[in-house]
Amino acid sequence: MRTKIKQYSLIVCLFLFLFVVIGGGLHLNPGGAFIAAATGTPLLIYLFNRRLARERIEPDLCPPRKDHPAARDAPTEFRSREVEDIARH
Repeated sequence: MRTKIKQYSLIVCLFLFLFVVIGGGLHLNPGGAFIAAATGTPLLIYLFNRRLARERIEPDLCPPRKDHPAARDAPTEFRSREVEDIARH
């Protein structure tokens, strides 16, 4: 229950912040500032959630290659040649 109240209060604070900043910065009338804040709040929440989710998920999607059987069986001479080729370019 406390977490939900905290989330909703943060959303209200974000809305009010956008209402004041967008309305004052762009010199909008109150109706325009309200519409801008009402559309900007969900957009910002979506972007922050997407960024946080990507930071949590991406490291787990790419397991270390050392554990992959094909990477263990590959000769080391090919790996060093590839690195040298990349370094030259």
